[in-house]
Amino acid sequence: MSNAEPEKIEENPLRVVRIEKVTVNIATGKSGEPLEKAKKVLNQLTEKTPTTKRAKKAIKDFGVRKGEPIAALVTLRGKDAGEFLKRALDAVSNKVNESSFDDYGNFSFGIKEHIEIPGTRYVPELGIFGATIHVTLGRPGYRIRSRLIRPAKIGHDHYVSRGEAVEFMRNNFGTNVAS
Repeated sequence: MSNAEPEKIEENPLRVVRIEKVTVNIATGKSGEPLEKAKKVLNQLTEKTPTTKRAKKAIKDFGVRKGEPIAALVTLRGKDAGEFLKRALDAVSNKVNESSFDDYGNFSFGIKEHIEIPGTRYVPELGIFGATIHVTLGRPGYRIRSRLIRPAKIGHDHYVSRGEAVEFMRNNFGTNVAS
């Protein structure tokens, strides 16, 4: 190797941070027609079939019964997750608060109106919904903690830290992370 060429440092492929999944959630607080409209909106946004989430406990003041479906969500993985995340970040001007990141590299942010996402058209019959987007970052090898046969623990150093998650978002998505 000559002195003119800078030495390339090989990065460990198991240390590369990647998007594991993006979860898009619309909570209506009640079942029936509003929930069905929220499902149609999620289908329009992601082109995936949404699932419903049920209330964990009864809240009498809001008229919510335990087990009543009150929210719709879609989980995106792979290429779909990255593409949707780019569009969702455009809706919030590529800004995410640093307090939105947890100690394991996950972060969440909200969108006040789903029509702010680029490429979304307004349908008067459906109305306007707010959405919460949860992003889970990980590394190759995370599967061992959730596999069915011989699950194992992951070492503390292998988890994605808050700083690494912030750096990943700045480098790959051009996100402005505000303190």
